[in-house]
Amino acid sequence: MTTFTPATADETLATVAWAAAEESPLEILGQGSKRGIGRPLQTEHTLDLTKLSGVTLYEPAELVLSAKAGTPLAEIEKLLAENGQQLAFEPLDYGPLLGGEKGKGTIGGVLAANLCGPRRLRAGAARDHILGIAAVSGRGEAFKSGGRVVKNVTGYDLSKLMANSWGTLAVLTDVTFKVLPAAETEVTLALRGLLDDHAAAAMALALGSSAEVSSAAHLPERVAARVAGGSLGSTAATLLRVEGFGPSVAYRIAALKDLLGNAGPLEEISGEISRSVWRDIRDCAPFADGLEKPVWRVSMAPAQGHQMVLALRMQAAVDAFYDWQGGLIWLRMEQDDPEADLLRGLVRQYGGGHATLVRAAPSHRAAVPVFEPQAPQLATLSARLKAEFDPKAILNPGRMA
Repeated sequence: MTTFTPATADETLATVAWAAAEESPLEILGQGSKRGIGRPLQTEHTLDLTKLSGVTLYEPAELVLSAKAGTPLAEIEKLLAENGQQLAFEPLDYGPLLGGEKGKGTIGGVLAANLCGPRRLRAGAARDHILGIAAVSGRGEAFKSGGRVVKNVTGYDLSKLMANSWGTLAVLTDVTFKVLPAAETEVTLALRGLLDDHAAAAMALALGSSAEVSSAAHLPERVAARVAGGSLGSTAATLLRVEGFGPSVAYRIAALKDLLGNAGPLEEISGEISRSVWRDIRDCAPFADGLEKPVWRVSMAPAQGHQMVLALRMQAAVDAFYDWQGGLIWLRMEQDDPEADLLRGLVRQYGGGHATLVRAAPSHRAAVPVFEPQAPQLATLSARLKAEFDPKAILNPGRMA
């Protein structure tokens, strides 16, 4: 196996052009924090982008940051925090869940996997904050899309097209993101002891109010003890995060207390404990305790999620918790992983959605569709895009399908 480690965009272009000419497949790799997601690759060569690193533009007053694709995400978040700013979509860190270290993702991987966190309800995901890219297609051709300001919309949708492509369409060399000011104050209101259905109702009520809740999650009994060092205890916790200026946060928390006063016991969590809670929810920390048990990530209508989980529990031993007001469900299979068709069949039965196998043994990932199978028309469109960008299928071949 040969590992190529380009340090510039031109070296990246030369490597991909050689691979295209030789029809030799490449595994596209940053720091490898998400390497275990997708079908196992069978490639002879690896394109390692870790040397393609560094922030190339940061203008805090203009709320824009550009960096080479291999730049560590931790480095970028540190720079932004020093200036009171953030990536508002708070990209999750898959490393610990997949048996790796914290903070090993890259900014290019953030876009390629379209990462986001609990603030998805208000802030969207990586694709909603990307302004521009530079990349190399599987044809061995360099191209650019978008720019460094929102008004420059030439090729804007092409930048978004890279989101959730998992390195199968092009190799990113540079990315430009919109950044936003970090909240001055963060307070989490916790309702304790609710069952899943009551928690779903409470979150829907809170999100439908004028309190501008930025995140809503539910940790069932015992799952709550696995976040923030056990500071929540083991009682079920339904969590509502409110962010902004101090007086505004205080007013909105008071409004939520009035609204939800009859739902159950209420607690306020603030400061570092609140931030730690939401980091652990973002990174699926409750299930990051080993590699033996398969983990699924299911996205579906919030009102139907808990019903789907209940139906699944009638047929399989499963642990679960909910983010995005219940619209994102993390599932850990406690015994043998049920057939993917069972889980996806239940998701369809309860309104539809997407189920992704995030963690499993390579043999299991090779045997089932890891990503949600596409409808025939969408699969045809995806195949056309793949043929346009990577006609010889040299970039991460077979990872997604």
